[in-house]
Amino acid sequence: MSKILLSVHVLAAILAVGPVAVAASMFPAAVQKGDLKIAKMLHRICRVYAYAAIAVPVFGFGVAGTMHVMGDPWLLTSIGLTAVAAAVLAVLVLPRQKRLLAEESTSAKLSRLAMVTGVFNLLWAVVTVLMIVRPGSSTGA
Repeated sequence: MSKILLSVHVLAAILAVGPVAVAASMFPAAVQKGDLKIAKMLHRICRVYAYAAIAVPVFGFGVAGTMHVMGDPWLLTSIGLTAVAAAVLAVLVLPRQKRLLAEESTSAKLSRLAMVTGVFNLLWAVVTVLMIVRPGSSTGA
């Protein structure tokens, strides 16, 4: 069962978080170029896939339960960073994208959005590395 849950967990991360990371990164450039049609599409991708990304921690908890690693520090750190990444997306990235679509953008606003988006992507990169390396893991991976 853990292999099935792990497969779904990884697929959900690739298919849900990946598009958010890419679309959010492309958004500031689309706004800067004045391509609002593309910017609106990228914002919609971010919003829709953010909901789909909820499957990642849901199946992650299932995997952790079957692998009996719920108390491991690497997992607790990953859970915390995932929560921070979700908050950055929900509280900073998506609302700023929405505001930039509704008003005239400035280079300062675009730069701040690009920075916050970079933080979101960096958090997911760290979580991914933790999931692969699993410090203290007895599997040798």
